[in-house]
Amino acid sequence: PGLFLLLPLLVRLNLDELVLKSSFPGTKMIPATHAVRCALLLKLLGKARRSHGMDLVLDPGIPLAGGLNAIPKATFLSQYSTRLGRKAIARLLGGWIDRLKTTNDIDGKSLNLDFHSIRYFGEDPVVEKHYVPRRSQKTKAVLAFLAQDPDGNLFCYSNADLRKGEEANETLRFVEFWKDHYGSYPEELVFDSKLTTQPVLARLNEMNIRFITLRAKQPALKLHIASQPRSAWQQIGLDIPHRRYKTPKIIDERVTLARYKGTLRQLLIKDLGHEESTVLLTNDLTRTPKTLITRYARRMLIENGLADAIDFFHLDALSSAVALNVDFDVLLTVIASGIYRMFAKNLRGHERQRARQIFRRFLDTPARVRVRENEVVVQLARRSHNPI
Repeated sequence: PGLFLLLPLLVRLNLDELVLKSSFPGTKMIPATHAVRCALLLKLLGKARRSHGMDLVLDPGIPLAGGLNAIPKATFLSQYSTRLGRKAIARLLGGWIDRLKTTNDIDGKSLNLDFHSIRYFGEDPVVEKHYVPRRSQKTKAVLAFLAQDPDGNLFCYSNADLRKGEEANETLRFVEFWKDHYGSYPEELVFDSKLTTQPVLARLNEMNIRFITLRAKQPALKLHIASQPRSAWQQIGLDIPHRRYKTPKIIDERVTLARYKGTLRQLLIKDLGHEESTVLLTNDLTRTPKTLITRYARRMLIENGLADAIDFFHLDALSSAVALNVDFDVLLTVIASGIYRMFAKNLRGHERQRARQIFRRFLDTPARVRVRENEVVVQLARRSHNPI
C-alpha cells in the first residue's frame, strides 16, 4: 500500500499522457497505460525480475495501484516489452525530459554522462562483449548510456540499444536529442576518459559545449608529471566541508592533442586522496581550478545513482524469469529512480537517502485500503519516525 504515496507523482508527471503520446502498444484487456504503469510499479517495489512471477499475484494493493484486478503475468510483460522499439522509448524519454523541465526538477545546463555494462550470463551468441569495470575484463554484456542532472540528482536519459563501435558517437547523438526536446544544447558535460574520443571532443567544442573529462595516463604523461619540479605545484583549497583531502596541489597548463583541433586546458592534481596524480582535461579556459575540480567531483553522483539502480532497481538483472527488453527496463529504472528522488525531496532529513532506505522507512508498510464509489482511501499505519 505504500505505493499509493507515489501515485501523486505519477499524476504530476502525467505518465499516462506520456505513454499515449509515445504510441506504446496495448491490448483491449490491458491498455498501454496500464501495462507500463504495472511494469513501473514492480520497479518501484524494488523487486528483482526473477521474483516478479508469482509472489505478488495475490497482493490486491499492487494491481489496484496499476488500475487492474491482477498484476500482469511474466509472459505478458516479456512479450509486451519486445514490441517496443527504440523510437517509442525515445519518444517517452523526450516527454520525460519535457515534464522534468516543466516541473523544475532538472536544471539541464550541466550533466553527468556515463556508460554501464549490464552483464549477460546466458549462451546467446548475439550479445556482444563489452568492458565491465567491476570485472576488469571484456565479457558478454549490453552497453547502456545514461545522463544525469547533478542538481536534481536524477537520471534524464538512457539508451541501451547500442552496438559495438557506436559508443564514441553516442555523446553527439545525445546532445542532438537533448536540443530537440529541451530546447538547447547542454552548457556542460562531465564524463570520464573512456566515454568518447578526441574528434568528438573537438566537435563538442565547435558546438560551444564545455566539457570536463579525465585524461588517460599514458607512460609519456606519467613521465611528464614525474618530471615537474616541486616549485611548479601550487596548493589550493577546496570548499567541500566533508572532504578529507581539501588542499590538493595543481599545475594548470595548456596542451594540444593529436586528433583535437585547438588548445585544451590540462590540470595536473596530486594530494587528492589517490596514489597517482589526477589529470583533468577541459575546454573551459576561464573558471578557476578550484571550481573545475569541485564540479568534476560531483560526477560521482552518477556512480552513486548507478549503484542505487543496481542495488534496489536491479538494473543488472538481465538474465531472469521475466526477460524484458533491456532498453525498456533501463527506461523504467530511469523513471523509477527519478520518482524516488522527487519523493525524497519532501522528506525532511531524508533527501539524500538511497531508494532502498526510502522504501524500507516509508513505503514498505501495511495500510487499510477502502475502495469507495468516487475515491480510494488509503490509511497508513502509524510510525514513530514517519514524517509524512
